[in-house]
Amino acid sequence: MKQPDMDEIKRALTEKLAVPLWPTAGQALDLRRGATYRAAAEGSIPTLPVGRLKRVSTRWLRQKLGLDEPAA
Repeated sequence: MKQPDMDEIKRALTEKLAVPLWPTAGQALDLRRGATYRAAAEGSIPTLPVGRLKRVSTRWLRQKLGLDEPAA
């Protein structure tokens, strides 16, 4: 599977409501694949189940990356 580059990640964070846990969210958080799935399993990365896939809210991810102010 082709890994998304940072331009693809930035575009996804502005155009989509949720992005794949891996590779998009994991790479944006500078995590390896295993660490990304462990963090999701522990609840450190909140996920949204979409069928058998896991997605991450771009709102949460943008806040985590410091791109948006935290919600009140």
